Amino acid sequence: MSGGTFVGMPAFPKAAHEAVNNQTLRGNLRHATHTIRAKRAKAVAEVSDWAELREAGKRIKDHTLRHLDRYLVQLEESVTAAGGTVHWAADAEEANRIVADLVKETGESEVVKVKSMATQEIGLNEALLEEGIRAYETDLAELIVQLGKDRPSHILVPAIHRNRGEIRDIFAREMGEWGRAAPEGLTDTPAELAEAARLHLREKFLRAKVGISGANFMVAETGTLVVVESEGNGRMCLTLPETLISVVGIEKIVPTWRDLEVFLQTLPRSSTAERMNPYTSTWTGTTDEDGPHHFHLVLLDNGRTDTLADEVGRQALRCIRCSACLNVCPVYERAGGHAYGSVYPGPIGAILSPQLRGTQSEIDASLPYASSLCGACYEVCPVAIDIPEVLVHLRERVADQGGGGHRLEKAAIKAAGWILDRPAVLAAGERLASRTRGVHPNRLPGPGARQWTESRDLPKMPAEPFRDWWRKNRS
Repeated sequence: MSGGTFVGMPAFPKAAHEAVNNQTLRGNLRHATHTIRAKRAKAVAEVSDWAELREAGKRIKDHTLRHLDRYLVQLEESVTAAGGTVHWAADAEEANRIVADLVKETGESEVVKVKSMATQEIGLNEALLEEGIRAYETDLAELIVQLGKDRPSHILVPAIHRNRGEIRDIFAREMGEWGRAAPEGLTDTPAELAEAARLHLREKFLRAKVGISGANFMVAETGTLVVVESEGNGRMCLTLPETLISVVGIEKIVPTWRDLEVFLQTLPRSSTAERMNPYTSTWTGTTDEDGPHHFHLVLLDNGRTDTLADEVGRQALRCIRCSACLNVCPVYERAGGHAYGSVYPGPIGAILSPQLRGTQSEIDASLPYASSLCGACYEVCPVAIDIPEVLVHLRERVADQGGGGHRLEKAAIKAAGWILDRPAVLAAGERLASRTRGVHPNRLPGPGARQWTESRDLPKMPAEPFRDWWRKNRS
């Protein structure tokens, strides 16, 4: 990875074109997303005040973002008073340097990690490896991705593109290189795969002196950090190591402990379709009796302040990483997560990545177009992010920055406006088009137009313009 972008990734249209031809991938995605989608709908239907919870989550997030400066200062004061140390990172490079220096101070060369989107965003594992520090992922799906030398393709289920047979092969082939090898005769039954992962990870948990985490939420009034997860690996990482380093985006803050009530109802139902997460871990600073002796919080900006300045685009910072939008998106279901070239795939990635990274690169300029604008993502979002609105907004930004295709489009629109303002010219053009319809192509020339018409025939031109037909038959 480089700057949050997967190195060598093409623009979305090309990557998606390759993905949709992978039948195994499409089958894995279809089965997984439809299963999660159906379970989520059932879990949400149990809550009579879901609409009110959704609105409350939206308002809490909007209020926090409007007063983010104040709440971040309050959080720093609370964490410091509880015995922790706060570090501020303007970008990925600074965050990686801070974490690497903190690990080096302990004298350790290995760390265990809780699943963390923020550390993936900044490429922390790769940065630590360059400093001679090996990071071990402990979330089951992240472990599969790491052992398979792969990339995550889903926010909640990073290995959603893998089936059980593929996972068994990865475990059998790679586990021995990373620690305890997989048992002989390992099958692809879920219980055996989970047991192999448990045995492999247990020795790492018991040996590790440094843990690295993200956080789902940070509470400003108490300095408390919250991680919700389903496997228990997070709790092992958060409690056993002597030093805990948490890298968290500045938008993950909520003002009060009471605010958690809303999100601890909406997040599990929207993500895993559970009434509550099996493991909800909270920690506030350090104590002498239990848990890590040293706690460091790295507050990550990395484009979030720039996003906050955009009145339309800032709503993307409400995201609580539930992944509900991915599971209902017809584009994601067919293209998969890798096509988005970011750790944030799907609809939320299509609006978040171009804002965090800018729209100058080919892939980031293509992401706002990686959507059908059907609105299904907005309907399921537990904090009411209007993703279609932001997509259109970002498309305007991409068009404004120019480029060959956009310059041609602007010229065409300008010419069309001139013609439409002159009825006589329009009528002459219609007659000419009708008379030459026999030599019209079925496909339009040019790369942009060709992409649109390679799967669609151009409509046939009528034998005469409508206005001429009307004059003869209805005058």
